[in-house]
Amino acid sequence: MKKFDLNIIIALLGIILGVLLTLVTSRILGLNKEFDGDYNRWRKLNLILQEVQNNYVDTIDMEGMTDAAVVAALAELDPHSVYLPPVELTESETELAGNFEGIGITFNVPNDTAVVLNPITGGPSEKAGLMQGDRIVRVDDKDIAGVKMPQDSMIRLMKGPKGSKVRITVSRGGTLIPFDIIRDKIPVNCVDASFMLNDTTGYIKLSKFTRTTYKEFTEAAESLVDKGMTRLIFDLRDNSGGYFDQSWKLANEFLERGDEVVYMEGLHRPRQNFDADGRGSLKNVLLSVLIDEGTASSSEIFSGAIQDNDRGVIVGRRSFGKGLVQEPVNFTDGSGIRLTVSRFYTPSGRCIQKPYDKDYAYDIYERYAHGEMTSADSMKVDTTAVFYTVKGRRVYGGGGIIPDVFVPMDTTKATTFYINCNKKATQMRFAQSMFDKYRGTLAGINDFDRLDKWLDEVGLASQFLEYASRVDGLKPEEGEWAETESYMMPQLKALVGRFSKLGDEAFYRFYLPVDDTIQAALKNSSIVD
Repeated sequence: MKKFDLNIIIALLGIILGVLLTLVTSRILGLNKEFDGDYNRWRKLNLILQEVQNNYVDTIDMEGMTDAAVVAALAELDPHSVYLPPVELTESETELAGNFEGIGITFNVPNDTAVVLNPITGGPSEKAGLMQGDRIVRVDDKDIAGVKMPQDSMIRLMKGPKGSKVRITVSRGGTLIPFDIIRDKIPVNCVDASFMLNDTTGYIKLSKFTRTTYKEFTEAAESLVDKGMTRLIFDLRDNSGGYFDQSWKLANEFLERGDEVVYMEGLHRPRQNFDADGRGSLKNVLLSVLIDEGTASSSEIFSGAIQDNDRGVIVGRRSFGKGLVQEPVNFTDGSGIRLTVSRFYTPSGRCIQKPYDKDYAYDIYERYAHGEMTSADSMKVDTTAVFYTVKGRRVYGGGGIIPDVFVPMDTTKATTFYINCNKKATQMRFAQSMFDKYRGTLAGINDFDRLDKWLDEVGLASQFLEYASRVDGLKPEEGEWAETESYMMPQLKALVGRFSKLGDEAFYRFYLPVDDTIQAALKNSSIVD
């Protein structure tokens, strides 16, 4: 690159960094006040880069240095203000949009090989002829089977712009079959499962808050109401959040007119309240919300609104504690930053965001180490930050949502045999072998009771023990299977049942008997009079 061109880049970089705070206070925050900081401090970075350009001993990667400078600058802020290069920005926006462009399959990787769980109905793979159980060995001219390729790398190879063509070579019954597939827009559902637990209780599992969340949720809830639902168990465990407005809309379905959902406030942002309008269709449905350490962001906004308004019971473990408002600034090269501009507060005034201490990045590990996962007494609660719900119940700050009903992680059923099977993913690989063996039968079952009965008839337990011994050399010690059978069998049924027409519904329904959090929710329909 010519010296003149490098000087232009350096100058532009200086301009970008020199007016970063101006962008924050005007473009991002929507204010027209002028930047009143010290420009010379920002110009220091420009001067350093010029010095490097003019005197450094080797060739300079200007793009890499620019990115590194931005990353380093944002690292001095909170943990969630970040710079996203073009690829990461595109992936982030695609995931939250509720759709992506690709071939349309779900798959897992039990034996270093991507195995098709289901071609998405109406998607490019189904139209091309891919089938459940196909093993993907090659994408275009790149082998992906048996080469220890990370799953996210496989996904990147299969994704691509709408209208582009990709050749997927699969192994089916030992025969290699190539499929030329034209990529298209693929819907990504955020409602993983929706069904009735009993005659009056419905269950909805939500994985994230995308642009389609409100629509998917209300359609699922309406269907359950038609089936007799008067009570809902809403599962937000491991839901990392997403779009704020979708959380607000969901809370609005349960709250009365004027009930506060959440408010946001920051140094440069005046307080902004978000209230319910009273038009929700689920105001008379009893509600239990399941949360855990993976429940974050928009999921915590919903949970906090329900708890502070005494609208339902929060069941599980303390949520993650991410309550920051990020707004995007995108650049012409396809990159962008996500800058924190406010914090979220529950109606009672609790800040959802946990403190930025030195252990922030390792907080979940610390919870394990300090016993919080197994004991309510070990839960991190700031008892000096006391707040009150609408009906006067005490709730506490300190970061995250504290459940009304604590459910510890159960570690008592993890026998040595169970742990060793988990290490080798024996259960998952066994499920794949069962599908290979009973493909015709499994693929045709669309009734849960029939599926449950069939799994018992084929001797699932004995087949698994034989497989674990023959393939992985794993055998339970005397009395060990009797101790762990009641815990492992629902898991095995769930993994095998996923290959039926019921898909994820079968997976979650089989887990119900050993899901302590759901059982606790069923026993605690209300703690508020």
